Amino acid sequence: MNSDFLVIGSGIAGLSFAIRAAEHGTVTILTKGKAMESNTAWAQGGISAVLPEGLREKGDNVESHVADTLDAGAGLCDKQAVQTIVEEAAETIEELIACGVDFDKHGEEFSLGKEGGHSHRRILHSKDTTGHEIAASLLETVRKNPKITILEEHFAVDLITSGKLGMVSEDRILGAYVLDEASGDVNIFRSDRVVLATGGCGKVYLYTTNPDSSTGDGLAMAWRAGARVSNMEFVQFHPTCFFNPAATGAKARSFLVSEAVRGEGGILRDANGYEFMEKYDARKSLAPRDIVARAIDHEIKKTGAQCVYLDVTHKPKGFMQDRFPHIYKTLLEFGHDCEKDPIPVVPAAHYQCGGVVTDVNGKTDIRGLFAIGEVACTGLHGANRLASNSLLEGHVMARLAMKEILRIHPFSKPDPEAPEIPAWEYGDTAPPDEMVVIYHNWDEIRRLMWDYVSIVRTTNRLERAAHRLVNLRKEVRSFYWGHRVTSDILELRNLVATASLVVDCALRRKESRGIHYTLDFPDKDPRACVPTTLRRF
Repeated sequence: MNSDFLVIGSGIAGLSFAIRAAEHGTVTILTKGKAMESNTAWAQGGISAVLPEGLREKGDNVESHVADTLDAGAGLCDKQAVQTIVEEAAETIEELIACGVDFDKHGEEFSLGKEGGHSHRRILHSKDTTGHEIAASLLETVRKNPKITILEEHFAVDLITSGKLGMVSEDRILGAYVLDEASGDVNIFRSDRVVLATGGCGKVYLYTTNPDSSTGDGLAMAWRAGARVSNMEFVQFHPTCFFNPAATGAKARSFLVSEAVRGEGGILRDANGYEFMEKYDARKSLAPRDIVARAIDHEIKKTGAQCVYLDVTHKPKGFMQDRFPHIYKTLLEFGHDCEKDPIPVVPAAHYQCGGVVTDVNGKTDIRGLFAIGEVACTGLHGANRLASNSLLEGHVMARLAMKEILRIHPFSKPDPEAPEIPAWEYGDTAPPDEMVVIYHNWDEIRRLMWDYVSIVRTTNRLERAAHRLVNLRKEVRSFYWGHRVTSDILELRNLVATASLVVDCALRRKESRGIHYTLDFPDKDPRACVPTTLRRF
């Protein structure tokens, strides 16, 4: 299948880019599950933006948003990338509203929220399902456009580059091999302009707020194709994931209780009702996520408790039902009334701050390959993402990437002649007993990452993880090359690659900074204040 643009992923970044790209050519969007199964659709909190004068909170400005982002990033942000993305925020809000996104208002004014690390109220939201509202509105626009083809349950296996086909004079993108999950066939999707918008890698950990689709696919594909990867040691853990051992099902184990709840006055307490955050930071429950997650982790380990509690019982009756109806209703489904009893919470893997190295326009090392949104590492987040900057980044990068692609790959200039792409070679079908091993490996990767590479790390634990991952990579490689590929095998392959990149980056950082905290190097080292960058040779 040929198209002018090939977009892999269906979150805010991918959908926003596709809408723009359709003004210039044909677009194919690939998503390995359903189109609404994205990190965007699961996002509760909101999108940060300094609005024009008269619409923003008094005293807020772009410089303040930049300063908050740099502070959260603990010295590793790219200041120019931060400035560019924050300055584009007001335009992003205008475009999302034009696409049908309905942000909450008080009368004629936007209802602005405040979250950890922000000095002002600048978070626009749609109740507590902001991401779902954005994804649904963008997807409706996409489905109406005849120049956009969206293919669900199509899993991108690997990127195709001229270098992989043996050309030595250049390395450019040619397309991707893609598994049709319904038929089991692997087909060639040809394009000279490929955009990775695949989100993050939360499912590499045992406990995560991410959907099941977040297995690091785009990151792993770009890495195998030869693109640089950076700052993968910085995996952000959300402090407040619902904890209830009596609740069953994947949703119960990964249900996020938005940071906006703390922004609206929610208080973190221990099992005895003590407000423990004042011991760790003057901002208490509104400290940045890395501080709050480590504090909760420390309290749980110190006391032997299974969780801590997020208390909103002091808020007026009906407040949670009105401001956070999705959270309130979901907790009720699990038998918990948060207006009567504090919410039991634990930290969980939430956001990938590192990723494929790009500039602010999404351009990677490989000609024609762009990465936007969570899969990319622009330098916006540094060592710790400021809350609600991610949806903003995805939308802004889609806009900037489109401009850059038109600049360096204009349609007035014909695409270079493509070499012949060989058809996919199929292996044998994996026997049922070996499929059990695949599921075991999946579980083992996630457990060892949780035990050895989570909120608090040590060199010894990281080395244990690295040693086991070497063996797991060998086992996964034999499955991949020896059997007919399935979505399970592909996800396992990407998980082990992504886990290895996280561990390798973590071992290289001999200091504690942002959300990378190691007991062996508990302080910041000014000499280490540089990105951790890996390249496959």
